Amino acid sequence: MKVTYYGHSALLVEAADAKIIIDPFLSGNPHSGIAPGDIQVDAVLLTHGHSDHLGDAVEIAKNNDCPIFAVYELAEYCRIKGAKVKHLNIGGAHTYSGFTVKYTPAFHSSSIQEGDYWIYLGQPAGILLNLEGKTLFHAGDTALFGDMRLIGERNAIDIAALPIGDMLTMGPDDALLAARWLRAAKVIPVHYNTFPAIEQDGTQFCDRLKQEGIDGYPLKAGESLEV
Repeated sequence: MKVTYYGHSALLVEAADAKIIIDPFLSGNPHSGIAPGDIQVDAVLLTHGHSDHLGDAVEIAKNNDCPIFAVYELAEYCRIKGAKVKHLNIGGAHTYSGFTVKYTPAFHSSSIQEGDYWIYLGQPAGILLNLEGKTLFHAGDTALFGDMRLIGERNAIDIAALPIGDMLTMGPDDALLAARWLRAAKVIPVHYNTFPAIEQDGTQFCDRLKQEGIDGYPLKAGESLEV
């Protein structure tokens, strides 16, 4: 499994038989380093509907004639916009094209603004992605919560992507505890330094992980990690 970071919370996950992108906020993110038209994938996975995660999902799905996986209401929103979709919900799993996706809880919100109105897009989620015998956990946008222990007990997580930006998600202190509870072998900090409000030191966070015996990787946009 090869995981490439494209800034904010966007991850491209590649294996021999599948390529998947998670939360592709690319064109609106000056730190992504890649255009939506350059993405070639078999599926798009979304943790929730905020614009910095939904991002370019519909465009990428249409370009690649591939489905968007999302919680039911968000999947319906993407379907109405013209994309193929897979409707999931919290606790549900689905196997498709050689990989399995399972949605876990996340403590956040999920909506998008259109004109003067906010559209509710279902519950936010985390994602367990299993392919080629490896497991990636993308926590999405979330606070620290106790059932992360259960997620860690029930899954051998090779890589966890954890938000550290604070203010809108958990910050570094809570993310450090989340990494312990999840028992992740490797951790990629995400959802930080995109905007001034979520500025954090990813290297310092990974140094703290190392003190806990956890390997942390403060990837820059375009950099990859393999397991």
